[in-house]
Amino acid sequence: MTVATTVKTEYEAIIGLETHCQLSTNTKIFSNSSTAFGADPNTNIDPICMGLPGVLPVLNEKVLEYAVKAGLALNCQIAKYSKFDRKQYFYPDLPKNYQISQYDLPIAEHGWLEIELVDADGNPIRKRIGITRLHMEEDAGKLVHAGSDRLSGSAYSLVDYNRAGVPLVEIVSEPDLRSGQEAAEYAQELRRIMRYLGVSDGNMQEGSLRCDVNISVRPVGQKEFGTKVEIKNMNSFSAIQKAIEYEIERQIAAVEAGERIVQETRLWEEGAQRTVSMRTKEGSSDYRYFPEPDLAPIEVSGEQLEKWRSELPELPAQKRHRYESELGLSAYDTRVLTEEHSTSEYFEATVATGGNPKQAANWITQDIAAYLNKQKLNITDIGLTPANLAKTISLIEKGTISNKKAKDKLVDLLNGESPDDAFKGAEQISDASVLEPIIDEIIAANPSELEKYRNGKTKVKGFFVGQVLKKTGGRADPKLTNQLVEKKLNGE
Repeated sequence: MTVATTVKTEYEAIIGLETHCQLSTNTKIFSNSSTAFGADPNTNIDPICMGLPGVLPVLNEKVLEYAVKAGLALNCQIAKYSKFDRKQYFYPDLPKNYQISQYDLPIAEHGWLEIELVDADGNPIRKRIGITRLHMEEDAGKLVHAGSDRLSGSAYSLVDYNRAGVPLVEIVSEPDLRSGQEAAEYAQELRRIMRYLGVSDGNMQEGSLRCDVNISVRPVGQKEFGTKVEIKNMNSFSAIQKAIEYEIERQIAAVEAGERIVQETRLWEEGAQRTVSMRTKEGSSDYRYFPEPDLAPIEVSGEQLEKWRSELPELPAQKRHRYESELGLSAYDTRVLTEEHSTSEYFEATVATGGNPKQAANWITQDIAAYLNKQKLNITDIGLTPANLAKTISLIEKGTISNKKAKDKLVDLLNGESPDDAFKGAEQISDASVLEPIIDEIIAANPSELEKYRNGKTKVKGFFVGQVLKKTGGRADPKLTNQLVEKKLNGE
């Protein structure tokens, strides 16, 4: 969970994010070409995404469904009537020389999502971040700059149009964020929501989720915003946080030095850990929007809207609140358990088959998570079923096996061995009538250690307990063994 911090007390940062989420449809937004990542350059293309004369786009219905579901999950108002627009965008990676997007009538507006942080004392903070709008649009292609040139840095550029026409939703936040930590947490929560819905994989390494940051600073108490600077294409949560923190300090230093902040687009240089100027910022007038003449307006019926609403899953924040209030779990546990939908499903299935919620959370967030991280696996890859984890927990709670023995057998369980087979012959000895003769034998065999104990060296009790555990192959109930050994040593 993110710890909340602030900038210098005399200044306030005003931050908003524009996030592009690639939708997980099999085909592009206006054509049947594949959206599969990693194909050879310029193989997932067609006349529509290449902008050839005489072709007409047709909206992929699944794109509309995913966009509406995303809007509903972000508590947005879904437009009964919306339309597409042409955005003049003269770049080599958009063959049509315009982008089909949405401008004044987007599919969703006026929403919010909740982020969770903790203050310096560890107390939880929940904050709502407004969502201005969510709209559909097509992605551009990809430029690869290659070769070397003394002046420009590259001798030529290659273009891959596979990504052109891939469906996106752009989600624009209100300027409600105040720090790099808040912005990074907002982006993470947004990704969690998209992944829970199944509308986007949110894979930042593959460009499925990209963030542009808008940031300005102003003296505390001033109502007017400062001059906004945009940082383009943040592709990791750490980069978002670091770039914002750097840019806040850069802008404050400029203001204090009497310099003018220029409205511009900057890039984050990961190696140098700094932002650098890219170009002056365009305004909406530079894009010369007008309604897309080749696509009909969109009307979402009330029946269709309610159908899609009914298909929404329980979202991460709802699960976190429920786990805390109904199951008594800590904020840390709920955070880890709800990070991935598959993890929360595994946890809930374990509890549904009788597993103690707290113990199930401990196993999943600690021992199982450590194994998954080390092996680079997902929880769906393991052979330990939720029912068998619940049975293991039950065996520990009943005293049938020890917690240590269960952990010793964890890898076998994760590889699919059943608890019955894994713990066969390893049942914990919890019968005093079985343990007492063993303890008597060990005490009789170690008179000098007994003498030390009775002369006040009480730590010697650990020696006798260890001998009992060794004699029983670790099967003796540790708690009962401690009690019986102490009683025997004291001559009771």
